[in-house]
Amino acid sequence: MDNGRVTRPAAPGTGLPQATPVTAAGPITWAGSPPEPDTSENHYSPFVELERDTWARLANEMEQPFDQSDIERLRGIGEQLSLREVAEVYLPLSRLLSINVDAAAHLRRASNEFLGESTRRTPFVIGVAGSVAVGKSTTARVLQEMLRRWPNTPRVELITTDGFLYPNAELERRGLMQRKGFPESYDRRRLMRFVADVKSGAPEVRAPMYSHLTYDILPHEEVVVHRPDVLIIEGLNVLAPPRIRSDGTAGLSVSDFFDYSIYVDAKTTAIKQWYTERFMRLRSGAFADPKSYFHRYSKLSDAEATETSSDIWDRINGPNLIQNVLPTRGRAKLVMTKDAGHAVTRVLLRKV
Repeated sequence: MDNGRVTRPAAPGTGLPQATPVTAAGPITWAGSPPEPDTSENHYSPFVELERDTWARLANEMEQPFDQSDIERLRGIGEQLSLREVAEVYLPLSRLLSINVDAAAHLRRASNEFLGESTRRTPFVIGVAGSVAVGKSTTARVLQEMLRRWPNTPRVELITTDGFLYPNAELERRGLMQRKGFPESYDRRRLMRFVADVKSGAPEVRAPMYSHLTYDILPHEEVVVHRPDVLIIEGLNVLAPPRIRSDGTAGLSVSDFFDYSIYVDAKTTAIKQWYTERFMRLRSGAFADPKSYFHRYSKLSDAEATETSSDIWDRINGPNLIQNVLPTRGRAKLVMTKDAGHAVTRVLLRKV
């Protein structure tokens, strides 16, 4: 043991130290290697497709790190996150991410040795993308909590790209209030600079803070990131490709700085239904606060609320999903597909 860390045997098939996740009650037990997934293929594809049962078996010998209070704290409005979902979906995913963190550290050490350099470790950056109301925020929060339980990543921070939206006054000036969430509504240069600074190893990087209550940037508040082991960046357009310049060349995209990327997927009809259900719940929740930007919706009848949410989806969120978010799905390293009940039924994993 060194500084409270346990020397671990090699992780199966990696040649790297095997992480042992730790909970408040002690380490998650993993006796021996997890079962190998069925890798038989009937066609060529850049992804390995794992059905829910196959994926869940990868965590058969790992202990559940959460209790029901954790589920209640992390679950988003209208989501059906459960202890079973955490055990069968997020435990294997956290293990896979831990393996990737170790692999990145191993590559850095090998590169330093080859180059005769001595560069320090920079944060491992994970991007989480997907539609409004698909559950990507819950996915990001669960992964943050779970990765903190692995001894190689005790410091995990989470940033949402909402903070990089232009302030409402600027959106109004640009005529973009009805396109909030579309790529052009973000200060992409500032977001790019933030992620580049994180990956450069800056000791402190600051990001704007967004309020879902006022639906605007908080002018005098910031989120400060202090060189974490892992930084999760969650947002609609985080996997967008680079923009093409006027001279035909392409610049950088935020995802160029990601070490791993996840896309949370579901059928568009299901996502729209989830959006409507969340809107209905918010009428008596956040919308009821007089300070809420959407307070005017709190007095709507059920029929009026359904019609309003459907209109907002059809004008803004639906088109943004089809035009800008969904086309980035194939850029992810891992795609989690949900059914109509919010349960993950399939994982597509890009081949190594």
